[in-house]
Amino acid sequence: MKRLMKWIDARFPLTSTWKAHLTEYYAPKNFNFWYFFGSLALLVLVIQIVSGIFLTMSYKPDSALAFNSVEYIMRDVNWGWLIRYIHSTGASMFFVVVYLHMFRGIMYGSYQKPRELIWIFGMLIFLALMAEAFMGYLLPWGQMSYWGAQVIISLFGAIPVIGKGLSTWIRGDFVVSDATLNRFFAFHVIALPLILLGLVVAHVVALHEVGSNNPDGIEIKEHLDPETGIPLDGIPFHPYYTIKDLVGVVVFLMIFSAIVFFAPSFGGHFLESNNFLPANPMKTPPHIEPVWYFTPYYALLRAVPNKLLGVILMGLSVVIYFFVPWLDRGRVKSIRYRGKIYKTALALYVISFLALGYLGTCPPTPIYTMISRFFGVFYFGFFLLMPWYTRIDKTKPVPERVTK
Repeated sequence: MKRLMKWIDARFPLTSTWKAHLTEYYAPKNFNFWYFFGSLALLVLVIQIVSGIFLTMSYKPDSALAFNSVEYIMRDVNWGWLIRYIHSTGASMFFVVVYLHMFRGIMYGSYQKPRELIWIFGMLIFLALMAEAFMGYLLPWGQMSYWGAQVIISLFGAIPVIGKGLSTWIRGDFVVSDATLNRFFAFHVIALPLILLGLVVAHVVALHEVGSNNPDGIEIKEHLDPETGIPLDGIPFHPYYTIKDLVGVVVFLMIFSAIVFFAPSFGGHFLESNNFLPANPMKTPPHIEPVWYFTPYYALLRAVPNKLLGVILMGLSVVIYFFVPWLDRGRVKSIRYRGKIYKTALALYVISFLALGYLGTCPPTPIYTMISRFFGVFYFGFFLLMPWYTRIDKTKPVPERVTK
């Protein structure tokens, strides 16, 4: 075995990679449960890729056959219903895990120097994931997926000069049609997964280059053992955190399995009732809404009467995350040592995000529109006022070494 490993290492950096990213990668010893979500995101990505491969074996990317092929998977393919529900549930759980992972980064200041690039790679993953989910949403060719795609793609038409041509180019036709389905299928199963995998690798490599943040926001590399050069507040990622992550994986899979087997549609939030009807270009559903993970941005879109301004506002609500490392002027990283102003601002941000998510599922009545504007102010205020309130916020002294 040793001779075999020596032969492999002479031709491929197997042992050195194992050491650099697992056994000799020292992570802070005070990780808490918030640090489960990074590994869980990787787990869900694997689940989606594997289940997606099996779905493509029976799926037909044809407007005349797509809906029936999904029904065939559900009814006639051995365990097809399970694979389909795993994939549909995985899409929503991916966003649950990623949103919590992003929130942990904001809460503990994981975007601050020297981790700006890690944050940017993470946000690029988020954008790619949104595109992947949007294009996959059309593939069942149900009523809501068809009309949801029609509405979202038409928003690009609001862009001056190039909008009309851009919408036609995205669809591949003047309306959502077979050409749209085929190109969305190609992007969903080939292009975007490759981009996602590349960005995940870049995200992990950048993370291991500068080291992980921790709940105290202290750089463990600043306190090294004088003899070994090992961080005094660090422990090897493997086996300690690989074993600890298994606890998060088991709990996650229990929740995931409960949804798959007992509530796969999750009250119409994961799989809408209208999507169990074949797409009908001649009949518009009474209320078109995107999947739950897009509804906060959809609420901001509808909060503005002007279509172009609504599209700009929706785009800014996502793009603004990229600038957080430079908007935050705080002297400490972790929320443990932040003052009341920052904690209040973060609480208002969470409330506004959840409220916008709910409002995005409601009909666009005047009252709901006004409420969306109200919460939209708090949502953008969290980011735009960050340079001011993080500078004046009274912070607590940060300990020299990490705590439990």
